[in-house]
Amino acid sequence: MGYIRFLIDNRLFLLAGFLLTFTSSFGQTYFISLFAGEIKGSFGLTDGSWGLVYTIATTASALTMIWAGAFTDRFRVRQLSFWVMILLALACVAMSVVPTALLLIGVIYMLRLMGQGMLSQLGAVAMSRWFIATRGRALSLASMGFAVGQAALPVVFVALLVSLDWRLLWLIAAVCIVAVIPVMQLLLKQERTPQSMAQSDESLGMQGRHWTRAEMLRHPLFYTLILLVLGPSAWGTALFFQQVHLTEVKGWSLGAYVALMPIYTAASIVFTFATGWAIDRFGVKWIVPFQMVPFGVSFLVLAYADTIAMAGVGLVIFGIGQGMQGTATAAFWAVFYGTRHLGAIKAAATALMVFGSAIGPGITGAVIDYGIDFPGQMIPIAGFYFVGALIAGAGVLRYQRDLPTTVVA
Repeated sequence: MGYIRFLIDNRLFLLAGFLLTFTSSFGQTYFISLFAGEIKGSFGLTDGSWGLVYTIATTASALTMIWAGAFTDRFRVRQLSFWVMILLALACVAMSVVPTALLLIGVIYMLRLMGQGMLSQLGAVAMSRWFIATRGRALSLASMGFAVGQAALPVVFVALLVSLDWRLLWLIAAVCIVAVIPVMQLLLKQERTPQSMAQSDESLGMQGRHWTRAEMLRHPLFYTLILLVLGPSAWGTALFFQQVHLTEVKGWSLGAYVALMPIYTAASIVFTFATGWAIDRFGVKWIVPFQMVPFGVSFLVLAYADTIAMAGVGLVIFGIGQGMQGTATAAFWAVFYGTRHLGAIKAAATALMVFGSAIGPGITGAVIDYGIDFPGQMIPIAGFYFVGALIAGAGVLRYQRDLPTTVVA
């Protein structure tokens, strides 16, 4: 089945997945960091203290995700998305009026938990559970919400920031989220639920069985993937979190740098679809070991970039990695561990990913305060990516033999 026919036949579920991932944008670092200058100025924060606020809030959201993410095994996406979006909208409203840096921690916590955490989790789990033979295509199409959000929202809100107060823009974000809620409720009026799915619609993992989260955490494969899960989240988040600092150090305008987001997104989209097709055709085990390499290369390019054009090259390569990672990692958990307990399993992985996004800004901000600018940190970060690729590749190579032989893994 081609992408177009697949899209037409499953348009309601796929559009729901798209809206879940798109709406998560308002809790993602690339959106929040657009207001870094205004936030630091309003609360008198340095790069390091702003990074610390972000780290504390995001770490707390990661810990909460271990518990909250398992709700996707128990409740309909329709029900859960309603309350998550309501809470995310309220967090945006709170961001528009937050008076102190201490309360800012709580607001960032809610933005990260409901946006990056729960809405991203809902989108990935829904696609992985609803689609089996075409899981790669479903994930790639639904993840376009991430791509569209990352391409459009920074450009729109940076333009609005020129003439509107930053706090007012957070009210506009809340309105955007509320507008999505009735659409989601309509799309999922006849949603398939975890409880109503027959066992024949479920996908088995290694050793021909469904793994629980506790079993996954006792299995060696999970630990070979830690750098793979942490790396893109930690240092990719830092890349966007430190974009104001990066442009200042390089002597680029923030507007010119943000204007590169569409080409980054285009690369991400192309490789999202290519990866989805490759997963369905060859299996996710052939994709996962290589998805870290473009990230490492992109950081090397950005470290040495001296023009905005070279920054564009670096972001395009980063987009290739993002397209591969976003689809392959989401599919990996379902393929290797089965789908019956996918919500709880994905919650653990999401918590690790969210924790990565917490430590990245904190570490890089502290190192900046110490005297090493972000471009100077990019070379060792690239090494982190390459080491993570080798370890993950060894783990997947070792345990892919335990997968059922009747499915494309």
